[in-house]
Amino acid sequence: YHRLVTTDLLLKKVSLRSMASKTPVGFIGLGNMGSPMATNLLKNGYPVIATDVFPESCKELQDIGAQVVDSPADVADRADRIITMLPSSPNVIEVYTGPNGILKKVKKGTLLIDSSTIDPAVSREMAKAAEKMGAVFMDAPVSGGVGAASLAKLTFMVGGLEEEYEAAQELLTCMGANVVYCGQVGTGQAAKICNNMLLAIGMIGTAETMNLGIRLGLDPKLLTKILNMSSGRCWSSDKYNPVPGVMEGVPSSNNYQGGFGTTLMAKDLGLAQNTATNTKTPIPLGSLAHQIYRVMSSRGYANKDFSSIFQFLREEEGQ
Repeated sequence: YHRLVTTDLLLKKVSLRSMASKTPVGFIGLGNMGSPMATNLLKNGYPVIATDVFPESCKELQDIGAQVVDSPADVADRADRIITMLPSSPNVIEVYTGPNGILKKVKKGTLLIDSSTIDPAVSREMAKAAEKMGAVFMDAPVSGGVGAASLAKLTFMVGGLEEEYEAAQELLTCMGANVVYCGQVGTGQAAKICNNMLLAIGMIGTAETMNLGIRLGLDPKLLTKILNMSSGRCWSSDKYNPVPGVMEGVPSSNNYQGGFGTTLMAKDLGLAQNTATNTKTPIPLGSLAHQIYRVMSSRGYANKDFSSIFQFLREEEGQ
């Protein structure tokens, strides 16, 4: 017993020492995704200096040891590695280049990692602005949602200078299971946008299929089992089924609460649409998915998980 206690004390000392040797990491944007991500940095012994436009979002993180400051500029003043996790392109522009933005007080050599999902052109713009101040900007959007953020199982898609990738990877591996280097700035966003377009198309297809099968008299659990052992199987049928009661622990079994909101999916599909237009790329199903999720957003589904497309289709047939 005595030996166990001594070992425990030694482990505590080691973790305290490792915390002292790790320089602070700035974190801006403590929403559904940012908060668990910042928590995982603290768990890994990194002192965190945080801020959010809604001060109440900082409370939870402050309680477990983060230092909270008033603005992104204050974060930049105190940390030379900063992660941002924000809702959209305008928020990113404001946080980096606004009157109280990061670039107002950024130190030379600071590593800036943006995990927001935004237009790749905005990522490239931010990288240029950061470079003028002697800082390095990388885009590192994530896949995996709130559950994966809490469990540190996110996938990061990273775009930026290859020689800076290792420094970014050190922090990102504390928050994710997969960290993939995609190429120059903006390619992380490109990978994320492509993934989410396919995810939306797959979810709509799964919801349509399940609805048709149920109308034809098939039990939804049986149909799911058959799909998942057949060529129609996909992530939406296998891991995130949109039909209530088929699967536990997914939004469809919790009245479509939590998960990845319909408005966020509509936003990401809007980014896919913009980039497709700019590159003259035909995306007929991507465009249709964008319109469907936009209509859902205006019909009371805005804050429900994107798998609520199943419920939306059931309501449509009732009209």
